[in-house]
Amino acid sequence: MSWLDKLGLKKKEKLEKGVEKSREGLLSKIGKSVAGKDKIDDQTLDDLEDALISSDVGVKTTIAIIDRLEARVARDKFITQSELQQIMREEITALLKENRPDQPAQFDADFKTKPHVILIVGVNGVGKTTTIGKLAHLYKAAGKNVLLGAADTFRAAAVDQLMIWSERAGVPIIQQGQNADPAAVAYDTVASAKSKGADIALIDTAGRLHNKKSLMEELGKIKRVMGKVIDGAPHEILLVLDASTGQNALQQAKAFTEVVDITGLVLTKLDGTAKGGIVIGVSNELSVPVKYIGVGEQIEDLQVFDRISFVKALFGEG
Repeated sequence: MSWLDKLGLKKKEKLEKGVEKSREGLLSKIGKSVAGKDKIDDQTLDDLEDALISSDVGVKTTIAIIDRLEARVARDKFITQSELQQIMREEITALLKENRPDQPAQFDADFKTKPHVILIVGVNGVGKTTTIGKLAHLYKAAGKNVLLGAADTFRAAAVDQLMIWSERAGVPIIQQGQNADPAAVAYDTVASAKSKGADIALIDTAGRLHNKKSLMEELGKIKRVMGKVIDGAPHEILLVLDASTGQNALQQAKAFTEVVDITGLVLTKLDGTAKGGIVIGVSNELSVPVKYIGVGEQIEDLQVFDRISFVKALFGEG
């Protein structure tokens, strides 16, 4: 077995371990829905609907899945539990937004614009700063020059935490301490990245959702000043969500999409929750791809999201 195969196997094991609690809960509920039945009827579909909703897939997405199942049942006339799970895997995979339809799900560090500017948003406590540190590590491991920007100046701890991650990942950071103007930090970060020939600029932001108006104004200002340095910046806006909060994560996501154009989602803390179904619901409801998932504490435990691998890990291989 080559080192590349071993790496792939390790990632698969990490993913399966990361969604273990969610898989056990979901498969148990699905099993109860079809236990002792020799055909899939309306009652079975109702029970499946309850199982999906209680697994934090969300009402809207669950209804879409059940509608698809009903159509398949009418067409295929299947009766076994294994066939049901196979069809569920197929239909849920189809619902999830493809990360990059033109390429396999793998870490991409090559961009048309240099520096490639990524703005990271999300409320406090979701793992935003940790995600930035892990992304910095991934980009550096891919041979890229990375620069961090500490534009979450509302909390002193946020700046300190990002400084720790910059040391851990071995990448430089632009910071002006607590209470500095976030837009000024963002401007300096992008300007410095441009002048120093950096490949990637990752910029942290504050996540104060209790006042959407001020958050919108702040993020709008940050985007404007970035655009003055590099046309089209930021090139990506990633929203970090804590998967363990279930439907609260979906509500946060909806609130942020009202404020800013999210290009991708990062779901953290999947390894500590049975609410992994939220990954399906949030991607489907927002029509935004999940780009990364966090399946552990280690710096390498941020994985590129692969919808096929994720659904197999969540529902079993069949």
